Amino acid sequence: MTHAPSRDMAGGLLTIDLAALTANYLDLARRVSPSRTAAVVKADAYGLGASCVASALEGAGCQDFFVAHLEEALALKSVLSPNVRLYVLNGLQPGAEAACAKASVIPVLNGLDQAWRWRDLAMSLGAPLPAAIQIDSGMARLGLSAADLDTLLADAAFFSQISLMLVMSHLACSDEPEAPSNEAQQAFFARQADRLPPAPRSLANSGGIFLGAAHHADLVRPGVSLYGVAPNDAPNPMRAVVRLDAKVIQVRDIAAGDRVGYGLTYAREAPGRIATIAVGYADGWPRHLSNAGAAYSHGVRLPIAGRVSMDSITLDVSALAGQGLDLKLGDLVELLGPHQTLEDVARAAGTIPYEILTGLGRRYHRTYVEDTTMSQLSVTPRQATVFS
Repeated sequence: MTHAPSRDMAGGLLTIDLAALTANYLDLARRVSPSRTAAVVKADAYGLGASCVASALEGAGCQDFFVAHLEEALALKSVLSPNVRLYVLNGLQPGAEAACAKASVIPVLNGLDQAWRWRDLAMSLGAPLPAAIQIDSGMARLGLSAADLDTLLADAAFFSQISLMLVMSHLACSDEPEAPSNEAQQAFFARQADRLPPAPRSLANSGGIFLGAAHHADLVRPGVSLYGVAPNDAPNPMRAVVRLDAKVIQVRDIAAGDRVGYGLTYAREAPGRIATIAVGYADGWPRHLSNAGAAYSHGVRLPIAGRVSMDSITLDVSALAGQGLDLKLGDLVELLGPHQTLEDVARAAGTIPYEILTGLGRRYHRTYVEDTTMSQLSVTPRQATVFS
């Protein structure tokens, strides 16, 4: 699908509250001041649309953005102001250096091979190139080891060719405030960064922000917390950014003992009522929610009845009748909203909120709301900007 479906054609409505997004950014910025606050907008801003999200965050004052791949950075160049700094967390694949330099994008150098190729390009151009250096402080995923730093520092000409914009590392257990690795990584990072030429430092991700000032350094890099997800197991201080409503495509009565869905894994002991909605695992609603997750209507929990299919889910809506309520073709049920958070869905699916958020598909009709909050939002927002 190359375009967003219209409201009438889509099986679900995804509403993204840009006011809540920017409020989350400003909240985090206040918590870490005087450190600067960046924004991680990789994976299409965690599935919510990098162009719209990054533009809103720049409007809130953000000047530093992180993506995972060069292609993501290039796509944002036409959206953001020329003075904004765009960093590529995964560094550069061989052959991508010239395109990165031409676009004035800043690569995060994660290994010596990346470092040497970026240095060689700078030498061929006859001018220093900007870069960030990532230190592996104990996660063993990306970054230069202490031995790698020895090798890099032995090259006397390296930092004459590279303008060091940032030194960074990444916390492995920031969502666990009591984990001893948080302090160990912070201390190791500080020691290794001291070996490099002076440059701003960055360590804290969303969870790291809430570990305290010792982890904030010069620049923090929130990602998932911007989008409303709790940074740790404490009560969530962030505002909800996403609402998802699914359309009903059929409602039917079933008799006692009737079975529902693939594998016929769901049956009622008494007569009941089943509604089918037009969202499935192709839309990012995990199959692991089969017979486990739920939707909501009028505040009533409607359990998933049977297996989640590719394009549809069946709900047991029998409980609505007891309150004099019912559903019909075209009605909306809440999948994410005031009655069910990303954390609730992830818990039921046995995964993390990141996976739910980034998995939301492209078949939803998307509405970007700029003047309200999710707590005030109806399923038909009155004042919204729609991007199709």
